[in-house]
Amino acid sequence: MYNLLKGKRGIIFGALDSNSIAWKVAERAHEEGAEFVLTNAPIAMRMGTINELAEKTGSQVIPADATSLEDIQNLVDKSVEILGGKIDFVLHSIGMSVNVRKGRHYTDQKYDFTTKGWDVSAVSFHKVMSVLYKSNAMSEWGSIVALTYMAAQRVFPDYNDMADNKAYLESIARSFGYFFGRDHKVRVNTISQSPTPTTAGQGVKGFDGFINYAEKMSPLGNATALECANYTISLFSDLTRKVTLQNLFHDGGFSNMGVSEAVMEYFTEEE
Repeated sequence: MYNLLKGKRGIIFGALDSNSIAWKVAERAHEEGAEFVLTNAPIAMRMGTINELAEKTGSQVIPADATSLEDIQNLVDKSVEILGGKIDFVLHSIGMSVNVRKGRHYTDQKYDFTTKGWDVSAVSFHKVMSVLYKSNAMSEWGSIVALTYMAAQRVFPDYNDMADNKAYLESIARSFGYFFGRDHKVRVNTISQSPTPTTAGQGVKGFDGFINYAEKMSPLGNATALECANYTISLFSDLTRKVTLQNLFHDGGFSNMGVSEAVMEYFTEEE
């Protein structure tokens, strides 16, 4: 390891189980010398195994509903107290669509479900940054990263309203990132990751077929959760101090492909 995060303090949202990208980020941050607080919604904590991760990384867990300003404020205040200073890095790894869970088609959404998913998946990012910004809780040259997906730019029919949520999330990163950079020298970026077999990802209809398609389309193949964690660590480190307001594709090259020979071969009949 390289001690890239030695002496740095952080907050990691969204670690559910060992398949989670946030889980891998926490493990790698610990290996690189960081101290951090883990957080997730109370219901998610009951479903997952976050306490195992906390024990492994010597971290404390603070339950927080990321849609609640009161919960976020409590999380930030306690994190600063526990860690002994301002926050250097934050990972927002949160996403949920009730419409997907309930099997509602994109053209037939229940809009109460849509609003809930929008709040959890996108507006929560604005709320987290608002509390950090107003509390002046981030260190200069700190780094905030949210995880997104290319459905924000291109059509993936079964990704449903999560595509809209991710588009809004990326816009928030740019808009809030401007003010955070100007006023506090804090970086804000999103990582657009390959389809990854997390608990949430596998809930999307047709996921197995699509992950195989993406593998054939990407010249370097799909990026794994661990590889995404490594990329995230680089954005938390001092090596990327001038990278901000970016949506960074981490997908083996998929995002720049039109078609690959492997895919063409699949659809071309032999003469």
